[in-house]
Amino acid sequence: MKAQERRRDIVNLLLNHNAPISGSELSKRLGASRQIIVQDIAILKAEGVDILSTHNGYIIKGSPLHERVIKLRHTSADTCDELNLIVDLGGTVVNVFVWHKVYGRIEAQMNIFSRRGVEQFMDGIKSGKSVELMNLTSGYHYHTIRADSEEILDKIEKALDEKGFIVPEK
Repeated sequence: MKAQERRRDIVNLLLNHNAPISGSELSKRLGASRQIIVQDIAILKAEGVDILSTHNGYIIKGSPLHERVIKLRHTSADTCDELNLIVDLGGTVVNVFVWHKVYGRIEAQMNIFSRRGVEQFMDGIKSGKSVELMNLTSGYHYHTIRADSEEILDKIEKALDEKGFIVPEK
């Protein structure tokens, strides 16, 4: 894993975790030494990421990332392509939600930011233990997507639109 990717993963993990994460835990999750994690945290702080060191681990005070909610529709056969497209262009799939006519909003946290995460998600779906939320609403669903910049979000949205996944606004 390249240093820049590892730092992005650190930020994503800290943003998507409700409690502090220790350096040891980050080290284990990212396959890097504790010393490398400490160096990465110092670099991220120097770049302006508001990371706080607590006695229980690291937390992010505020998000330096940009978010966008996108309405999509496709088949289950296209899910892997959709998710890989987003992470390959530098995005994180924060969640998925649908608007059910009886239950209202149904949401699940995803926090997928790598191809490995996509693979793990798809393995869970393929196991047959559960189905995708979009199956409740004929393929219609929303993703909150997080990225380092609005330009990355624009590229992701354009690529999703080119694939025919974006639901046009009325």
